[in-house]
Amino acid sequence: MEKIIEVTLSIFSASAIRYFILAGIPFALFYLLMPAKLSKFKIQQKIASKKDFMYEVWHSLQSTLVFTLIAVGLVFTPLRQYTRIYENITDFPIWYIGVALLLSLIIHDTYFYWMHRLLHHKKLFKLTHLVHHKSTNPSPWTAYSFHVLEAITEGLVLVPIVILLPMHPLTILLFTVTGFMINVYGHLGYEIMPKSFRYTRAFEVLNTSVHHNLHHSKFKGNYGLYFRFWDRMMGTEHPDYVKEYDRLQQQRFGKVAEEQSKTSAGIFLKR
Repeated sequence: MEKIIEVTLSIFSASAIRYFILAGIPFALFYLLMPAKLSKFKIQQKIASKKDFMYEVWHSLQSTLVFTLIAVGLVFTPLRQYTRIYENITDFPIWYIGVALLLSLIIHDTYFYWMHRLLHHKKLFKLTHLVHHKSTNPSPWTAYSFHVLEAITEGLVLVPIVILLPMHPLTILLFTVTGFMINVYGHLGYEIMPKSFRYTRAFEVLNTSVHHNLHHSKFKGNYGLYFRFWDRMMGTEHPDYVKEYDRLQQQRFGKVAEEQSKTSAGIFLKR
């Protein structure tokens, strides 16, 4: 038991440090060091208050503890025997780590979409998801800002992943880090995709910071985490998303740059 507690504290400390680094660096860059220079990239021109940021950090640390407990339970307790977690990295080809990471993100996106829609049910929203939605103008600190019950629901995605997929602990780490970095981008409050992205096939598949920011400002639609797939298939993508993205595109680059980007992307897609 003492070893489990020691492992839990160690992983929680590392996860908290990771949170402050991966969320803190973009926060410092966009909100403290260069807000004026990057103002054209800002999705909502208003700025959240210091009190809002502290609220988000506090709830994010609670969520980090919950995620740590779930991971420890699956990897370092007898529960592991019910999973497909493997110890020796040579049990599968090295390239499988990348495949498992991609598949885990796809599973996570599906899990998140339906869980997210459920949390927007009026009987559950005020009980849990309202904590996250108090950040109507999200920042990098918002990424893990959940009610404890929502954090448990969020973290339990690891259960189907390690039951369905052979996962090395390194892949689990990559999954959590990759997912968090994408989550920080989704809550960044700024759109940083290159101008040509709008006219690529990737735009039709991947979510953007504008996509999730619209969910926070409108409280409805755009429930997906990484991909647009489920929102588009289920008709829940906000009808103003593309228009809002184009508005910001023009705000960032101007109409001439937008047309040049569209032309360049068109040439690329024809190849």
